[in-house]
Amino acid sequence: MTTLNSKLLSRTNLDFLLYDWLEAEAMTERERFADHDRATFSTMIDTAEKIATDWFANHNAKGDKHEPYMEDGKVVLIPEIAKAYGAFRDAGFLATTNDAQYGGLQLPFVIDRACIAYFLAANIATSGYAFLTCAAANLLLAHGTPEQIDRFALPMLAGRFTGTMCMSEPQAGSSLGDIRTRAELQPDGSYRLFGTKMWISGGDHELSETIVHLVLARTGPAEHGVRGLSLFIVPKHIVRDGNPAERNDIALVGLNHKMGNRATTNCVLSLGDGQFAVDGQAGAVGYRIGEENRGLSYMFHMMNEARIVVGLGAVMLGYTGYLHAVQYARDRPQGRALTQKGGDPVAIIQHADVRQMLLTQKAYVEGGLALCLYLAKLLDDQSTGDEETARRAYLLLDLLTPIGKSWPAKWCLEANNLAIQVHGGAGYTHDFPVEQFYRDNRINAIHEGTHGIQALDLLGRKVLNGEAIAYLDSVIDDRCTSAARSANPDTQEWAKRLRSAWQDIQRVTEGLSREQDVERRLANAGLYLDAFGHVIIAWIWLEQVDALDRATDVSEDFILGKRQAARYFFDWELPKINHWLAILERLDSTALEMQDSWF
Repeated sequence: MTTLNSKLLSRTNLDFLLYDWLEAEAMTERERFADHDRATFSTMIDTAEKIATDWFANHNAKGDKHEPYMEDGKVVLIPEIAKAYGAFRDAGFLATTNDAQYGGLQLPFVIDRACIAYFLAANIATSGYAFLTCAAANLLLAHGTPEQIDRFALPMLAGRFTGTMCMSEPQAGSSLGDIRTRAELQPDGSYRLFGTKMWISGGDHELSETIVHLVLARTGPAEHGVRGLSLFIVPKHIVRDGNPAERNDIALVGLNHKMGNRATTNCVLSLGDGQFAVDGQAGAVGYRIGEENRGLSYMFHMMNEARIVVGLGAVMLGYTGYLHAVQYARDRPQGRALTQKGGDPVAIIQHADVRQMLLTQKAYVEGGLALCLYLAKLLDDQSTGDEETARRAYLLLDLLTPIGKSWPAKWCLEANNLAIQVHGGAGYTHDFPVEQFYRDNRINAIHEGTHGIQALDLLGRKVLNGEAIAYLDSVIDDRCTSAARSANPDTQEWAKRLRSAWQDIQRVTEGLSREQDVERRLANAGLYLDAFGHVIIAWIWLEQVDALDRATDVSEDFILGKRQAARYFFDWELPKINHWLAILERLDSTALEMQDSWF
């Protein structure tokens, strides 16, 4: 089943990216994926599209209007969410990439992300419960004991339990070094946890038999610093003989009411206040994962997976908004051509201003989707490639994860903004979904590390890895060299501009690295991420242009549309980095020197 007119995602574009560009069919030659072929890949994507359309998109607006609420200490959700979660579970999407021994389908990550894209576009809020569970289960598979895997991870992959990550606290959002929740060792080797967790997505609901919370807490007296943090499994119910039994001492204090993404519960949780004392003793029962004081390193396994999905979610909200805007622009008659005198109004897609806004959206969302699928392919190479392929994939994935999370969260949100503008006044009403897409997308620049935090990570750490930068340099150089030999003069010109832009990034990076004043060096890190990200997307667009020469089953209009979007990005977007890099190069201190009292 392929919905050619879907407003979630262009299947033609998705197949082009998967098979003509990334050559995903070749993954079946690897032992892990030997039971698959292109037909099984397409069947899974077809199934994802159908379930997303029939079970997720059908209540996206309803979930936004009827957000979760508390009643008798429990969370009440609209019933459609449970039905959608059940359809997702029954189709096997909770364990698509996992080992067969764990009930998984052993799909490549790149195919899994293609499936996920449909759910995120259809209803990102309902999707949140599923993808948090997948990430939590994967963390336990990587770092848990065999007993913890059997007791908690496998029921999550089967859809019986759901999962969360519990990091933030009222006084410690992104500053995890200020976490105060403490864990006290018990004679039986378990722990009792005491503290408050804030902003916990999926933190309470009745969708599953129980919820497995992964909680960062301190085992020692230290009050500050991330090195004193350990990671614990804290289930909502004590699990005995494979089944949830009595309530654990973790209580729902309240729900946060959000601008968007409303159908995903966002909770304040109290651990160890005695409301649900276990065996007559206050303290939430927890089980340590791995070694003491290494909790944050384990949690990053879940956080990095979540960051990549956040980037994809931002893309897909921008993508569905773009498709809605294109359809509206084709259907909405208003105004006349500048050379037209009298006669009937024309569709607004005939106006240059509207076409420019649509082209901007296309450049952002199709570039962003390609980037996210490329990162997924790197995950596959890291886990199933030969030793050298895996090493190089790790280098690139580590370097590009801040881009993969934050570039879409900023620029695909702008695509949503433009989708509203294309709709005009209608876009500002609840009668059209584009205003909800914008509200839902706004969170993606905040959670899983804000834009600023990702920028500090990129400039302060990631680009200092000379081996990773050198490998990226060789990849970009290979693409530019190949494109320079193209028979198309536009492609040749774009290769020249990309090479120049990448050299500018490297020059500015070297200059910044020589600055000894760390505050001044990192003061404009956000601009650095923007510039670096735009160069990466320009490279991704050149990759797509190259793949057009070997594309199959695409129309001439598809090819011309791709090339026009690439032209737009190189002509309109890439030149923006010149201003950004000029500010970075002179180590501009305007913001750094601004004083509190001056505001």
